[in-house]
Amino acid sequence: MENKKTVIVTGGSQGIGAAIVQAFLDRGYNVVATSRSISKAGFAPSPNLALVDGDISQAATAHNVAQTAITNFGAIDHLVNNAGIFSSKPFTDYSIEEFRRFVSINLEGFIFITQLAVKQMLSQGTGGSVTTITAALADHPIEGSPASIPMITKGGLNAVTVNLASEYAKDNIRFNAVAPGTVDTPLHKNNPKDAMKALSPMGTITDAKDVAEAVVYLAEANHVTGEVLHVDGGAHAGRW
Repeated sequence: MENKKTVIVTGGSQGIGAAIVQAFLDRGYNVVATSRSISKAGFAPSPNLALVDGDISQAATAHNVAQTAITNFGAIDHLVNNAGIFSSKPFTDYSIEEFRRFVSINLEGFIFITQLAVKQMLSQGTGGSVTTITAALADHPIEGSPASIPMITKGGLNAVTVNLASEYAKDNIRFNAVAPGTVDTPLHKNNPKDAMKALSPMGTITDAKDVAEAVVYLAEANHVTGEVLHVDGGAHAGRW
């Protein structure tokens, strides 16, 4: 790739995040990947890859990540907000502490790094993109998979994506989201596969690579902004 583009990926150590990091590396991008222990995630050393350990819900981590991208590669062209936490339980079982943790990581983590990335993209004057991983459950709940409290944050991310797409359209900075359904990641390693397959009309479990390919598409789709792309085996399309 001539004039290599630089992408930041949060929550990059395993599952969807690791697949996203690898997908961009495979396509010749410079990648800055972050998570609490990304340096122990087992990525092969590469001059195109910089790793930053840290908690994305802390402003200092976002500053370290953004500075690493600018120092090592000279730019921030794309940001992938993948870091997030999730749990499923009845509404009345969630504690206020759990709610605040969802807000801290899923929302504050988004705000800190996205503000820095947008400021850098504006200063570069060449546009860019921000792609955020949300959830199909945010706009299509499934009976038996209650997740009301984390979906406050994921629904909020869908909403801010559309709002920012409008706000920065004239600056050619695009904002999109990928809303996965049930994905085969370490998060679900103890869940029975048949129950997971029942959560989509196609009766399939999404692979992390499928989500990563959707993210790469949105980063490169120069005329797509304000889009929430569902990668969920059709779960958002209606009852099955």
